[in-house]
Amino acid sequence: MATTSRRLMARTRRLDPADPRHDRPLLDLLPGGESLSWVREGEGLVGWGCAARLDTSGAARFADADSWWRRLCGHIDVDDAVGLPGCGPVAFASLAFADQPGDSVVVLPEVVVGERDGVRWITTVGDPDSAPTTGSDAAELAREPLRQPGTVSYSDGWLSATGYRQAVAEAVRRMRSSGDELRKIVLAHDLLANTSEPLDERFLLHNLAARYDNCWTFAVDGLVGATPELLLERRGYEVRSRVLAGTAWPHPGRTDDEIAAELLSSEKNRSEHSYAAESLAEALRPFCSELSVPSAPSVLRLRNVLHLATDVEGKLADTPTRSGSPDLPGVPDGSGLLTMVEAVHPTAAVGGTPTADAIPAIAELEGMDRGRYAGPVGWIDGAGNGELGIALRCGQIEQQSTAGGVSGGARSAPGVRGGPGVRGGRVRLFAGGGIVPDSDPDLEVAEAEAKLLPVREALEGVL
Repeated sequence: MATTSRRLMARTRRLDPADPRHDRPLLDLLPGGESLSWVREGEGLVGWGCAARLDTSGAARFADADSWWRRLCGHIDVDDAVGLPGCGPVAFASLAFADQPGDSVVVLPEVVVGERDGVRWITTVGDPDSAPTTGSDAAELAREPLRQPGTVSYSDGWLSATGYRQAVAEAVRRMRSSGDELRKIVLAHDLLANTSEPLDERFLLHNLAARYDNCWTFAVDGLVGATPELLLERRGYEVRSRVLAGTAWPHPGRTDDEIAAELLSSEKNRSEHSYAAESLAEALRPFCSELSVPSAPSVLRLRNVLHLATDVEGKLADTPTRSGSPDLPGVPDGSGLLTMVEAVHPTAAVGGTPTADAIPAIAELEGMDRGRYAGPVGWIDGAGNGELGIALRCGQIEQQSTAGGVSGGARSAPGVRGGPGVRGGRVRLFAGGGIVPDSDPDLEVAEAEAKLLPVREALEGVL
């Protein structure tokens, strides 16, 4: 389902240093209600309001989102006085991991505030005939006080930790008996967090950004997280990706340097990582005239875990080998960001190797709908630029019915999730890892537990 076919105007202006929003952290500007965010180390984009929205599903979700965004941009007049990536019309996107049911969403906000390279700007989207606005008055009037979630309790989701251990053991058995035909399956499980008070997305965003400043803190349609993995960034003719696979976590009595050295020397983790980096490069190479893939990974250190990381960089070919629509100004035929994202998703980092065999195994072994967890999430602009990460270290805020169950009805008061009369909220957390033939099920359960910490600590307000 898509909203709006009317003509729109997107106006972008640099914020004056005297404007009180110029120096405030981006996340502090969110007024409440449905938050939109893509922020890392203080820079990025936040948005609110909805000028247009697409809800799509199934195997065609990427093509649907791409064609909808191209058509919509054709109905938007642009007055951009800044001219940086992320200016003009910007949509926030969150696409499902799997084709079925594949429920996905793209939102064009009414207001976006962005910062890049020390430049702070604001974009407003609305009726072309309306008077220009800076969005300040409406935001200030609508801003709700930041609300804490109260007491947090946990319960099993669709796949418990015990069930996850069994799924890992079965995946190991299948790979060992496959004769090297199936080399990696990336499994996950979920955990339900129940809160005594309604949930405010901004509470999670603030806490995640404070603890994981070098991750991309995101929020789109209730999916909130802080991902360390950049699936694909496009800026003009340049593309970039950060591949993560291979994980270790802190242990008492061992320094981070010791753990990092062990991670780099681990045959299991290096093998898992090479599958992921190779799959990304193979899928991206047809779009590029140049592609640089380091011969060895580095170590990315986070608060809760350490990852093997490879940064892949490329330059788009003038005449890409894939077909597409040239509707976006300055975007060569077939090299639109969503087209490329569809080609690279899922990488072996979140799918497996070979991907075509691993994906059906994931659905069978997990027995749950991941939703938009491990799917692409981020933003795209009207010039074809954008950043989409992999939705990891995240939780899906679920609406509560008045009886305490989960409901799909309309949302309630700004800044919270839940129907009238509901006291608490619920978040569905996800975590998992890459399973290879020599994986230890007990260690994989421990790794998933470590990866659940970011959202658990954010909910609980742990410093």
